[in-house]
Amino acid sequence: MKISHRTLITGLAATGAAAPAAAATAEISIAIPQLKVAEYHKPYVAIWLEPATGVSARTLAVWYDADNREDAGQKWLRDLRAWWRKGGRTLKMPANGISGATRAPGPQRARFNLGALQPGAYRIVVEAAREEGGREVVTLPFTWNGKGARAAASGSSELGAVAAAIRP
Repeated sequence: MKISHRTLITGLAATGAAAPAAAATAEISIAIPQLKVAEYHKPYVAIWLEPATGVSARTLAVWYDADNREDAGQKWLRDLRAWWRKGGRTLKMPANGISGATRAPGPQRARFNLGALQPGAYRIVVEAAREEGGREVVTLPFTWNGKGARAAASGSSELGAVAAAIRP
């Protein structure tokens, strides 16, 4: 699901922002912890961008078991509940340039073209859910001024440190 420019412009017009949109790229690092459990499954992970108002969301990535026989891995996407409600349920999977395989424990990096962003408050949200495990959402709020921004947070169970550098 994409953030419409009309939604972003409308939301920012209400706050008095009048600066032009600037193209942005986000480099995101996500630590996926190796949990000491009897049966470990790699987590499904969804990453999305939304205005701070949470009005609309643009999915940046979904890591899931895409190679599962007969696409059975798709039925577990709804366990990414926050992402699912934000628009994941309307996204046809696999989605070119968005979906990919689950990732192993350890540090993971991804780069996303965010397109033209109007100046304002945003958040990058990372959600992880694991079979026979838990679910966790980490939010990275940032303010985009066209010059760059950084945000960091840490999960406590399914996610470790999560950081984003947003650059023009």
